[in-house]
Amino acid sequence: MNLIPILYENDEIIVINKPSGLAVQGGENISHSLDKDFSQQIGYKIFLVHRLDKDTAGLMIVAKNPKAASKWTKLIADKSVRKEYIAICAGTLNQKKGVIKEEVVQHGETKKAVTYYEVEQEADYVCQADGNKITLSKIRLKLETGRMHQIRIHLSKQNCPIAGDDQHGNFKINKILKKELKIKKLLLASVSLTIPIDGTEKTFDIDLPEHMLNLCFNS
Repeated sequence: MNLIPILYENDEIIVINKPSGLAVQGGENISHSLDKDFSQQIGYKIFLVHRLDKDTAGLMIVAKNPKAASKWTKLIADKSVRKEYIAICAGTLNQKKGVIKEEVVQHGETKKAVTYYEVEQEADYVCQADGNKITLSKIRLKLETGRMHQIRIHLSKQNCPIAGDDQHGNFKINKILKKELKIKKLLLASVSLTIPIDGTEKTFDIDLPEHMLNLCFNS
């Protein structure tokens, strides 16, 4: 079991950097999960206050006890906690900065979903096999709502799906990117987290995970 990096800790919470491929919560046919593995790592049970998709890497908060979990779940719900994500997508967006407000369907129910985005970089990759061009876009995102797979669904509906997304992405392009650029994971990470601590705001930032680096973008 690889150690999960800790960025910050106080009496209530721990801020961690979750690796891609690790489920947040255990269940049937899940041999490794954040709640189980991290509890073993630090020697006591932790409590979840929010989630990331299994294949999404990056910053998360976990609580040390049920009281803290209740408090921080409410802080996240009332938007006192702010998160930013980076996605690398196969395609381009018509507007380089804006907001996506398309509803999403979850468990048969249509729900409001709002995602703010800004395109930071674009780069063209010419496929070695056939000479065709694929444009990759590096996009920074902020969520107003927190629906399941919201970022993945919203970007897919804009014809700019996240590279490596095997559920909402472009499967043909994913196959090409896997062969040409060795992209085997979802290219989405939670890279910035701002939380209220001791009457002020504290922001944590991380670099992109290794599997999202060096994809023909200038540093």
